[in-house]
Amino acid sequence: MSFTLRPWSPDDLPSLIQSANNPAIAGFMNDQFPHPYTEETGRNFIQMASQANPVHIFAIEVDGRAVGGIGIHPGSNIERKNAEMGYWLAEHFWGRGIITEAVKQLVAYGFQTFDINRIFARPFGTNLASQRVLEKAGFVLEARFEKTFFKNGEYLDELVYAVRRSA
Repeated sequence: MSFTLRPWSPDDLPSLIQSANNPAIAGFMNDQFPHPYTEETGRNFIQMASQANPVHIFAIEVDGRAVGGIGIHPGSNIERKNAEMGYWLAEHFWGRGIITEAVKQLVAYGFQTFDINRIFARPFGTNLASQRVLEKAGFVLEARFEKTFFKNGEYLDELVYAVRRSA
């Protein structure tokens, strides 16, 4: 399925709310991604994502609508050569290979744009689909920390997947 990564726009607010307001998505995200996903939350997110230069948080557009998001967040201080990646997609589009390809595109963009040598993602141990996405995109499991995340009243394993810049 065809998609485009592009900067977020205020015009994306209705499709952002429609796509993001899903407990099945929020259940695999950190608590900054709330459920319900309100208009105020969406407006604040778009404003924050639009301010970065260079852009590092993108909308995933399918058929002219923002149906997901993906971002790369470079570290600072002693972690400055690393960047964390996060992503989500409207449930209707799951299982179509969109996120795997979006991750590959963002990895290429990240290494081209930022002075980093490693990109990592931290899916929950229960998020098997995200683990498969990362593996298909060339990420390697570096670590598993037992019961370090606390989400919806339960402790979850934290996995660390990473890909490194080619020499």
